Amino acid sequence: MEHIPDEGFRDSIGTINEEGKRVWIYPKKPSGNYYNKRKVVSYLLILFLIAAPFIKINNNQFLLFNVIDRKFNIFGIPFWPQDFYLIVISMIIAVVFISLFTVAFGRVFCGWICPQTIFLEMVFRRIEYWIDGDRGAQMRLDKQAWNAEKIRKRVLKWMIFFMISFVIANVFLSYIISSDEVLKMITEGPAHNISTLIALLIFTGVFYFIFVWFREQVCIIACPYGRLQGALLDEKTIVVAYDYVRGEGVNGRAKFKKNIDRKQSGFGDCIDCRQCVNVCPTGIDIRNGTQLECVNCTACIDECDHIMESVQLPKGLIRYASESEITEKQKFRFTARMKGYSAVLFVLIGILAGLMFLRGEVEAKILRLPGQLFEHKGDFISNVYTYKIVNKTAKDFNDVTIRIKNPEGKIVMVGTPKIKIEKEGVVQGTLFIEIHPAFLEGDKTKVKLEVYNGDELIDTATTNFLGPRSFN
Repeated sequence: MEHIPDEGFRDSIGTINEEGKRVWIYPKKPSGNYYNKRKVVSYLLILFLIAAPFIKINNNQFLLFNVIDRKFNIFGIPFWPQDFYLIVISMIIAVVFISLFTVAFGRVFCGWICPQTIFLEMVFRRIEYWIDGDRGAQMRLDKQAWNAEKIRKRVLKWMIFFMISFVIANVFLSYIISSDEVLKMITEGPAHNISTLIALLIFTGVFYFIFVWFREQVCIIACPYGRLQGALLDEKTIVVAYDYVRGEGVNGRAKFKKNIDRKQSGFGDCIDCRQCVNVCPTGIDIRNGTQLECVNCTACIDECDHIMESVQLPKGLIRYASESEITEKQKFRFTARMKGYSAVLFVLIGILAGLMFLRGEVEAKILRLPGQLFEHKGDFISNVYTYKIVNKTAKDFNDVTIRIKNPEGKIVMVGTPKIKIEKEGVVQGTLFIEIHPAFLEGDKTKVKLEVYNGDELIDTATTNFLGPRSFN
């Protein structure tokens, strides 16, 4: 039987009616095997999300995205503005990986890993089920007059939601300005950190708005990842899919009736109970096929399996499957498209690994002062330079010196001869390099310099030295 579904549902999204007004979603409380697995994954990820800013590796915050000071920590490795190319490559790797994963397995990331889905479905909705009840009770409460019961439930729910949003905002701020700063502000009190408190309340308001009102609209309207589905998914992609070949049969769907052989009557196994629609957190009918709104949360799989068990029919009418598996019974295979994404991914990972291996913990830049020529100082030729040394580590350097490796010469520091650099600090200054004309290669000589902390070589740098043309 050729499956030609009515495509009219694609002209609008499930959360907006024909008049363009918001259709509020009241999803049925999910349960089942997949949901239990998602709970374990979700709570582990929430624990990681909350703990990550407070985990330290070599005194470096495990994850930090300090855009204000242009400092990033990824897995405890600090990245500075000088390492921005590494951040760019890492972001490209993340995009390619997500693209590869989407080509192979659809929006599994959205349903199982995305913080938006995890917090909405596993925190806020579960509290809502606890206070307001399941789908039917929520619908009745919404239509109910503002009596004492409704006011009590609404105020309790909104207060809890606000407190959770405030906690999320603090965690979010810990990723931006560091957990140490957040803890310091908490101990000092809000009176000493008014600007930070205002920012914290703004973030709280944003999270409160998202999880209390905007909800699934983030996935449908705001998130760009959902828009990539059309370009990335194909008939080989594993998605949450309705087996319409089995479900529709020859004569379509029919309500369940005892003592009727559905195969002989030509009806499919779908009994049109609509429980897969009622449990969907984005309000779609999965039987219409892959849709923009579907986040692969598997709630419809659990619900359909439960119904199939109840009517003594085989489970798996809705399952993880590709279009090719449903129509042609083809099992999953690694396609040429996936191989192409994988090749690009491995090349990028190799480049990143090589650059990380070559990256030093200290970066020294020594440059000639622009517009300045050489100067005669007795028997020596002198050039003036500026230096900048970045300490990317979490330890102080208290005895930093700069020495000439090649050619022979001497360095005269402006100010103290020894430099102190605090952890994650930057030091800048001026110095003179003096070289005897006998060691110059011409009017421009390459000079190699070494930076030491005590007797430990921590970085090398090269620069140009200008001399008179007569020494060519």
